[in-house]
Amino acid sequence: MHGYTGTCLRVRLGDSAVIEEKIPEEALRKFIGGVGLGAYYLYNETDGTTEPLDPDNRLVFSTGPFALSGIPSTGRHSVAARSPLTGIWGEADCGGYWGLALKSNGFDAVVVQGKSAKPVYVYIEGGKASLLSAYNLWGKDTFETDAALKQKHGEDIVVQCIGQAGENQVPLSAIVCDGRDARTAARCGLGAVMGSKHLKAIVVKRGSWKPSIAHEEKLRVEIRETAAFQVKNRNGMYEHGTAEGLIGNEVSGDLPIKNWSMGSWDGKSVKITGEVLTEKYLTDRFHCGNCVVGCGRTIKFTDKDGNEIHGGGPEYETIGCLGSNLLVEDMETICRANDMCNRWGLDTISTGGVIGFAMECQEKGLIDSSLTEGLSLEWGNGDAVLSLIEAIAFRKGLGRILGRGVKKAAENFGPLAKEFAIESKGLEFPAHEPRVFNSTALSYATSNRGACHLAGGNTRFYEKWLTMPEVGIMEPQNPFAIEGKGEMVANLQNVAGLYDCLKICKFMAVFGVTVTKLLEWLNLITGWNMSMEEFLRAGERVYNVRRMFNVRCGVSRKDDSLPPRILCSTRKKGGAANHLPPLNLMLPQYYEARGWDEFGIPTEQTLERLGLSTGGQ
Repeated sequence: MHGYTGTCLRVRLGDSAVIEEKIPEEALRKFIGGVGLGAYYLYNETDGTTEPLDPDNRLVFSTGPFALSGIPSTGRHSVAARSPLTGIWGEADCGGYWGLALKSNGFDAVVVQGKSAKPVYVYIEGGKASLLSAYNLWGKDTFETDAALKQKHGEDIVVQCIGQAGENQVPLSAIVCDGRDARTAARCGLGAVMGSKHLKAIVVKRGSWKPSIAHEEKLRVEIRETAAFQVKNRNGMYEHGTAEGLIGNEVSGDLPIKNWSMGSWDGKSVKITGEVLTEKYLTDRFHCGNCVVGCGRTIKFTDKDGNEIHGGGPEYETIGCLGSNLLVEDMETICRANDMCNRWGLDTISTGGVIGFAMECQEKGLIDSSLTEGLSLEWGNGDAVLSLIEAIAFRKGLGRILGRGVKKAAENFGPLAKEFAIESKGLEFPAHEPRVFNSTALSYATSNRGACHLAGGNTRFYEKWLTMPEVGIMEPQNPFAIEGKGEMVANLQNVAGLYDCLKICKFMAVFGVTVTKLLEWLNLITGWNMSMEEFLRAGERVYNVRRMFNVRCGVSRKDDSLPPRILCSTRKKGGAANHLPPLNLMLPQYYEARGWDEFGIPTEQTLERLGLSTGGQ
């Protein structure tokens, strides 16, 4: 098979077995790779009774056909499992180099099941895998774990591991790759799944296996042209990272401020921009595998004890959630908070969400002082933010409650607390405001993993400047329009799923990579001659498999919603100050476009059309 290894590594922790299995070519063509493979394995090997922290839950790490092809911005991999945070479909996407290293050993995916009696890690070298004791690693943070494993196995390894938060099975815990550069599979608490299985890490030594390419010379021409275009147009992303547009986001109203209650921040956001990070802290730029843009930040700063720290810098989402959302206007505090989350293995988005929730609950008198142990949760209190991050990671005091996420934490502080829990399907919001773009609101409400801007491939871009003729978006759409929004979002979610299957960065859409170009590259690699109709249907199929996984977990229309603050409260000032998303009008359109019934469940006709009527096969 061109472009694929065709092999999955199955790790059975219960009986310490490591087995190589073939992946049917039909499954690869139907589900492409990446998140599609995750959905294929999870849907077929678990059911609605499989609890997130049960040994029977599967944890699937998967690459795609673009890995090792040389196509720019393809050093990514997916992680999937039933989420300990939300109880439904859980997925996380990660950049860096781990996915490339895995494929260079001849594996498209790793499926982990069972639970080890003692802490272990998987070690892969030369296309062979083994289970080794992690006894001396348990209790170490992610940076210490990476360093210890490199000391043992050499520098030419890539480590994917959990920190203390994952070991403690905190539902906000992340999986961290690439040591101090800290590329993270952060969302949905999948680090807790690793912790529940006593799996500390998966370590891969870079191998020599390379995929065959059906039309290699033609692909090389494409690669050179695309890379040259990226270098020429990377500008702000290269200079200042993903936070280079933070001021513009505040102006439009797209920045979360004070737990999503304010529309502007009186000019204070200028203190926490990507430009400030570059000017005061930047030492280098991190490039994920095969990327020429280098939006990752490598920074130097001091921790709260005055020690000099070198490591990965905060992305836009982190700055929004741990900065403006908490009214923290000190960039150094945000850098420290980001570093702590990376070390202990926490999702910075959800962590910022639960801390903002706690600050508002205390402001409204809902949290008993005995829980805070004298800690003042005033807005903008950086010391309180750092203390709560530690409490969450180590499940201490108030952190034990907050670490469960805002939806479950709200159950502890009375009925009013639910007003301040900003989540959808139990997942805290990323740093983009659904009261600015109707497509963002609809995509948050219907995303399979919960509130997610990436589930629709940044739908707001198509209400600003981008087009996608392949799905009928011939010009940028009106962000406040209602008619046609359901079909637009469904189509963009299908295409975003293809990005996640191919394993290519979604920012490539900004660099002129069209859906037609993605399909052309896939066919050049695989030799499939796949049509656009079949390609788009694969994206739709993968979206529907994940929805059916959720249906088995009890998800329906009742869960495709947004919190009261987003649906009912205008922000009075800032961009889109008085706009509220008309979700009730858009949702029926969306269901119709998807071929789902009025309760949000895919119809049998839709499943048959997608070849899913007998399950995920």
